[in-house]
Amino acid sequence: MATLPVAQPFSQVRPRMPRARHVGPNWYATVMGTAIVANAGVALPGDRRWLRDACTVVWALSAALLVVVLAVRTAHWAFHTDQARRHLRDPAVASFYGCLPMALLAVGAGTLLVGPPVLGERAAVTVDAALWTAGTVTALLVAAAVPYLMVAEHRIGLDDASPVWLLPVVAPMVAAATGPALIPHLPEGAGQAREALLLGCYAMFGLSLLATLIMLPLVWSRLMRRGPLPLALTPTLFLVLGPLGQSTTAVGQTADAAPGTVPAPYDAALRGFAVLYGVPVTGFALLWLAVALALVVRAARRGMPFAMTWWAFTFPVGTCVTGAASLARHTGLDALSWLAVGLYALLVAAWLAAGAGTLRGTVSGRLLAAPTG
Repeated sequence: MATLPVAQPFSQVRPRMPRARHVGPNWYATVMGTAIVANAGVALPGDRRWLRDACTVVWALSAALLVVVLAVRTAHWAFHTDQARRHLRDPAVASFYGCLPMALLAVGAGTLLVGPPVLGERAAVTVDAALWTAGTVTALLVAAAVPYLMVAEHRIGLDDASPVWLLPVVAPMVAAATGPALIPHLPEGAGQAREALLLGCYAMFGLSLLATLIMLPLVWSRLMRRGPLPLALTPTLFLVLGPLGQSTTAVGQTADAAPGTVPAPYDAALRGFAVLYGVPVTGFALLWLAVALALVVRAARRGMPFAMTWWAFTFPVGTCVTGAASLARHTGLDALSWLAVGLYALLVAAWLAAGAGTLRGTVSGRLLAAPTG
């Protein structure tokens, strides 16, 4: 006589891929933070073969990380849809969806910078074009969708303002900074396409810049009203450097691509604007870096624990490296070249610290477990 299996209550059914349940969109920060080490290293003034070779290895690591995180996040949505939707409804997590397009864009940019000797020129351009297109579409979607959720669904107050809010709106700035590198690879006769791509990148620069100017005063107001952030969130202060360094990089990249793409006198105007905009913004970035560093030292003395927020030390600093390198290229100032080198040393140290902490937390399972606080 056959017996039918007894159905288990849903609460007792073991979920598929349980370790993916608590892997949120913030894990894309590991991809961004790794890719920027390669991209910023190549951007440094001078031609050092050993550094380029090292950056190629780091780029390959970032590409592998992108594949892994994309796969785990796909499993997260497939097998833990309830948790994924809960993340979207959580204002503390939803903003991290801005990390996805930036991860795609950063790896794509690295593919074009150091990938040709490995993949071949044509394959590298194809991969970058695909990643840039996917990253740009996603960036624009996230830049609109997350603020919509903040207004229509989330319940937040002025004292809840966080530098994390900048992540969705800065993603189009990354697209603006990485898009101009594709212009020389468009067909010679595609003048309209080249100009459209350049001006489209400039439009995304403006979109992201103005949105940042709306968000940043809220963050500053929260700091003035409530004091320092909680210890584990203190590293997120570095996220403010992202739109500053990335916007400086974006105007520099568009200026480099302007000759032969837009008619005179706009090409010369874009080259002039790259310096006139980039210098004061870099000055403010250095001021914010000093304040953020002081607050991080304060938090460290009070026992700041390792958390995934430590990846905020990487990508934003890397954008300041590429921004300073761009200014050095346009002005010829050695001081800016040394600034880029100094910031790059800080970036590498931060990447090693964040990477080591993430590796330990992943192996132990602590970073894959449900949050306790």
